[in-house]
Amino acid sequence: MSGEREKDKSKVHKLSLKGSAKYVAEFFQYSINTILFQRGVYPAEDFTPVKKYGLTMLVSSDDQVKAYIKKIMSQLNSWMIGGKISKLVVVITSKDTGEHVERWQFDVQIFSKSSKKSSSRKATDKENAGPDDAPSPPAAEKTEAEIQAEIQSIFRQITASVTFLPQLEGDCTFNVLVYADADSEVPMEWGDSDAKEIKNGEKVQLRSFSTNNHRVDTLVSYRVGE
Repeated sequence: MSGEREKDKSKVHKLSLKGSAKYVAEFFQYSINTILFQRGVYPAEDFTPVKKYGLTMLVSSDDQVKAYIKKIMSQLNSWMIGGKISKLVVVITSKDTGEHVERWQFDVQIFSKSSKKSSSRKATDKENAGPDDAPSPPAAEKTEAEIQAEIQSIFRQITASVTFLPQLEGDCTFNVLVYADADSEVPMEWGDSDAKEIKNGEKVQLRSFSTNNHRVDTLVSYRVGE
């Protein structure tokens, strides 16, 4: 009976590479919505509460925003499963000045199963990335509850970020940047972009989360007032 319980536990919590990729993509989808709400890019009444990760999350109900995010996620899921993504970025830009005022960066790493076998991903911002550059997976299989607890901590930090981030002035808009491998198939509606860095900005490293296949680190950069 004990053996059966152990077997069931392993079956429930083991996350495949494909499942892990979808987990990360879904996390990013909720991150976009949370950032847009917490930073007041769109009115609070444009968001609807949903339960996710054991938290009450807020997602946009604006048709244009929903369509934009849906288009991003459709392509992102494919790239994530193919191991083509190294970085995901949400940039908030002032409509009045065109200046980038906040930049939320999510660095994605794929764990190597051994020193001899690494993922097929080539980091776009690291020219000489090789097999040894891929970090090793955690020693023990992580449960879904452990992964969810780490994700909860990140969203709580994003929510608390209003305590140190400068208040956004005027109307703002946002863009999503995806750092994909050079050999990735890119749909026609996607265009090349510069990094949209914050000039002379401050940076704050937030928490990270990991599955047994991926690690996601979170960093926010913001413009410092004159």
